[in-house]
Amino acid sequence: MHQSGSRRPAWMRALRYSIPIAMGYIPAAIAFGVLMRAAGFPFWWALALSVFLYSGAAQFALIPMLTQAIHPLSMWVNISIINLRHIFYALPLLKSLPKKRAQRAYCLFGLTDESFSTLMTLRRSEQRRIMLPFIFFNQLSWVLGTLIGLLLGGELIELIPNLDFALTALFIILAYEQYSSNQQAWPIYMAIAVFAIMHLLFPSYALLLTITVCAALIMLRAKKNEQS
Repeated sequence: MHQSGSRRPAWMRALRYSIPIAMGYIPAAIAFGVLMRAAGFPFWWALALSVFLYSGAAQFALIPMLTQAIHPLSMWVNISIINLRHIFYALPLLKSLPKKRAQRAYCLFGLTDESFSTLMTLRRSEQRRIMLPFIFFNQLSWVLGTLIGLLLGGELIELIPNLDFALTALFIILAYEQYSSNQQAWPIYMAIAVFAIMHLLFPSYALLLTITVCAALIMLRAKKNEQS
């Protein structure tokens, strides 16, 4: 009884933190479900992608690749590049992961841009308490949105265009909230400067190189702060 009572507040707090994300995830996932139906793919394909891939950018990128029947190896390379940033997201949260192996694996799998942005505004003790249910609720809203989109069908995309922009808008809001919490603008300026340079020098790989360089600079800065 005591264990059940002690877990309930963490799940309730996680649900509260997940509601703003759900408001962005559900419209974006609806758009994904609608686009999958409009492209003529089986109902279960979209649900399987939202359960086992669970990456908004990668899922939207997969639609034209599946439509054009691109080689599976090429799909794997492209999706891996798109999701490479998630490796760097996990680094600051390693000490906050659950102790049980299965729970740790799920949290690492389900760590999205929006989940990371929200968790980074919390104290480490709070991160550890709510991480598992928070990530679960976020994925649940994404799967629910996908299901709604599949049920509505491909006609909705003509009535409400640019539904998928909801995910981008949500991330911008969360980035602002993180800045408001930490009052540190240097990561924003660094990302803009690095992206501008990479876009000028290597336009085809600008995003991937920007993520890699920024992550390396942040880790070097953290290491320097620990030594000082």
